[in-house]
Amino acid sequence: MSSPAPAAGAVSLTSLDYYSSDPYKSFVSSHLQSCAAAAGATMASQDHVPGGQLGPKILQDISAHSLPSLLMIDNPGVQAIAATGALVPLTDLGVDPTTGIFPGILAAGTYKGKVYGMAPSVNSIALFYNKDLLTAAGVAVPKTWADLTAAAKKLTTSAHYGLAFSADNDGEGAWHFLPFLWSNGGDFLHLGDPAAVQALTFESDFVKSGAASKSVVSWTQGDVNDQFAAGKAAMEINGPWNIAPLDKLQNIHYGIAPIPVPAAGKTLVAPLGGEMWTIPQTTPAQEAAAAKVVTCMNNPANQLAYNTDVVQVPTRMDVAAQYGQSYPPIQSFISEVSTARSRTEEVGALFPTVATALETAIQAAITGAASPASALKTAAATVAAAPAP
Repeated sequence: MSSPAPAAGAVSLTSLDYYSSDPYKSFVSSHLQSCAAAAGATMASQDHVPGGQLGPKILQDISAHSLPSLLMIDNPGVQAIAATGALVPLTDLGVDPTTGIFPGILAAGTYKGKVYGMAPSVNSIALFYNKDLLTAAGVAVPKTWADLTAAAKKLTTSAHYGLAFSADNDGEGAWHFLPFLWSNGGDFLHLGDPAAVQALTFESDFVKSGAASKSVVSWTQGDVNDQFAAGKAAMEINGPWNIAPLDKLQNIHYGIAPIPVPAAGKTLVAPLGGEMWTIPQTTPAQEAAAAKVVTCMNNPANQLAYNTDVVQVPTRMDVAAQYGQSYPPIQSFISEVSTARSRTEEVGALFPTVATALETAIQAAITGAASPASALKTAAATVAAAPAP
């Protein structure tokens, strides 16, 4: 990206995000600076905090009335922060946040009918598979739950498990389970229903049968990819941020496919990931300049450039199609995003409570502390008893 230098006396902007390490830190900083200059502004400071510290930092800044000009929020958190009144609706600032955007990400940025966040990129999770191991075992790329169960069993040997995924209790466990829950017709408000129980039984059975490691309850997505990259798992569920690191390895030839669905003909409903840029209430001059930056970061050329850097999915459908044609490894993620669901679409700001209850159930079922039905009955009761946020 290139842009003109800002004029003397330009508006000074500040930003906050959780890109605290490279390469994402550098990518985001570069795009912010370029779009600020194009808007006739300067980025006076860009603060980066680790992911777990961002939420508390935002709440602290709200209390102190010291929010930055540009605030990045993981998309499930946008509605909760908008509910505090700290953010400005983008349309109030002349931003068009809706045209040509994937429906799921538009829903994630919307609170009470107004759009507060825009995302230059989104992501989801898909099935990575080791081509050599599948070929050697005579296994086709699985498309249904039955396929995945059979493939994972056949690919499990003393050298590697058939499948790796995260079932931790720190956010990623729920994230990895959602494609099974939602694609089977389950939802957050009926976690004790048969569709949810069937989905959790399906996932936990991989560990019960020995086709997945008992350690999934403590594995992060990074741990999962480490297992796959080391050849200790023939397949993994993970995100597009692993494409670039895997491409650097000489010892693995991999492919990517959509996560298998319960049965042929069913629609895959995967969770929508990605961060949204929002505009806090500051001063009219800063808000106007910040609006230009958000617009700039989301124009077609800059979305394509940014996603080429970070290897994720543009939120503009036309740009996503263009990127998929030029870079085939991202295509499975693009197809998933077209039907993906925001984690706040069903329950809004109650999602963190749901995720915690769901992960408690997942861990109980996988470790054998409770049956899937019993674990999800407890989760459903927890959600039902939770006060409205």
